[in-house]
Amino acid sequence: QVQLVESGGGLVQPGGSLRLSCAASGTIFRINAMNWYRESPGKQRELVASDPSSGSANYADAVKGRFTISIDNAKNTVYLQMNSLTPEDTAVYYCYALIRSATWTPARDYWGQGTQVTVSS
Repeated sequence: QVQLVESGGGLVQPGGSLRLSCAASGTIFRINAMNWYRESPGKQRELVASDPSSGSANYADAVKGRFTISIDNAKNTVYLQMNSLTPEDTAVYYCYALIRSATWTPARDYWGQGTQVTVSS
């Protein structure tokens, strides 16, 4: 079994910063991708930032220049540094990972439990 555990959400004032973490644990042979998504009320879940291990990271237009995704492969952990936060960034942020548990099994999708980020004065 594989688990993704997120941390780092909370309440922050506009212009502030937060750093989200997501650690994968369990039976892991290879992590093929680790991304961040977010979901706000009335909106579909959207991709915020994608795994940079395959080259350059990809970001949603709304967060380019403000958010940075990074991965610590030794710790199986992905981070999302969020700067210059605005109320429009308020959402539940989800970690996603595509993980193979063994050489003889296909990669599977895993999701974290979500962490609330609220940007408000």
